[in-house]
Amino acid sequence: MQPRLMMRSTIEGMHLAEPMAWPRLMMRELWVSWRFIGGDVSSAVIPPLLFLVAASGHEGLGALEVAWGLCRGLLYFWLFTYAFNLSNQLVGVEEDRVNKPHRPLVRGEVTVKGTRRRWWVSMALLSLVGWGFGVWEWALLWQVLLVVHNEAGAAKHWWAKNLLIALGVVTQLAAAWQLVGPLTAETWRWIAVLASVVFLLVSLQDLRDLEGDRASGRKTFPLVFGEKRTRYVLGTLFGVLPLIIHEALMKPQGLTPVVAACDAGLALVSWVIAVRVVGWRTKQEDHRTYLLFTYWYCLALLSTIVVL
Repeated sequence: MQPRLMMRSTIEGMHLAEPMAWPRLMMRELWVSWRFIGGDVSSAVIPPLLFLVAASGHEGLGALEVAWGLCRGLLYFWLFTYAFNLSNQLVGVEEDRVNKPHRPLVRGEVTVKGTRRRWWVSMALLSLVGWGFGVWEWALLWQVLLVVHNEAGAAKHWWAKNLLIALGVVTQLAAAWQLVGPLTAETWRWIAVLASVVFLLVSLQDLRDLEGDRASGRKTFPLVFGEKRTRYVLGTLFGVLPLIIHEALMKPQGLTPVVAACDAGLALVSWVIAVRVVGWRTKQEDHRTYLLFTYWYCLALLSTIVVL
């Protein structure tokens, strides 16, 4: 069981003039941030760092420059994810009691007031870091998207939720590349294709949350069109996804052995997901299937390191 944090604000009860008070505060806040974003590292932190590495190779950067870029990327995308998840979990406490009871607000590890305060701080820090790293426009657009998604309630409608998440992919990958080099036409092709894939397939995550989404009044794709129909639609889309990736992303690079290997790996994961989404229908299995989709996303961006 995770250690429970005290239900009070970050500095309440702390004497910051005491030796080691600030280091303890920093460690505590780092732990709190991990509790909020840990489940999304494979979809929101690792993928853009992989794309950043690909951009570094494209720009011919040395080892120290790549390391510095990764440090900047880690800070930026940690804040990128933290700001979103704080807002998302603040507005979704009641449905999380059903869908994700492990989350810190549901478990009482932090207060709503303290979480709201952290959100304002994380938004300010994301703006400052984005400006300092030269990706301020993507930081600003991401902040607009997350406010519309969470605070304005757009995520309650499947088409708006999917669109906003797809646009979020654009802000994520564009910032990752721009942290180390200028965006190119080839880069934009990858970003556009991957964002489109996410728009079409991200409803996979809603299959694991049917009970809580129904109770909260969300109109997710499975609740609007039916669970069974959703499974067959997603299964079909994942089944044809390898053809799309091959034609749109891999074939233009030339069918070298490396490109063929990346193509085959992505196809295999896609087909496993296609089979699972139709044949494995428990909440736990749906969660594992969605994690496979995040791994597919990571693998697609890992392939850019050797393909682009």
